[in-house]
Amino acid sequence: MDIKEVVSCPLGHKCVEAKDGKLHRCAWHVKMAGVDQSGKRHDEWNCAIAWQPLLMVEMSATGRSTSAAIESLRNETVKRQDAAIRLVRDHANDRAIEHK
Repeated sequence: MDIKEVVSCPLGHKCVEAKDGKLHRCAWHVKMAGVDQSGKRHDEWNCAIAWQPLLMVEMSATGRSTSAAIESLRNETVKRQDAAIRLVRDHANDRAIEHK
C-alpha cells in the first residue's frame, strides 16, 4: 500500500499562486542556494520556517568550529606569552648579576 505524503501550510496559505495575471508569493517563501558538506550544489525554494532547523544545525556547527579556532589562538597566545615572560625574567637576572 502506497501512502502519499501531503505537505500543507499550518497557516493555511499557498507559497506561490498565480492569480489575476500576477504571481503572488508568500514573504516567507525564500530561496536557499549553497553547497552541502558532500559538495553537492543546492538551489531550492521553501518556507523560511521550514528552513529553520537546517539553519540552526549549520549555526551550531559554525559555532563549534569558531570556538575551536579561538581556543587554538588562546593556547598559542599563552605559549608565546610564557616564552616572552621567561625571556624578560632571564634578561632581568643577567642585569642583576652585572650590577653586583
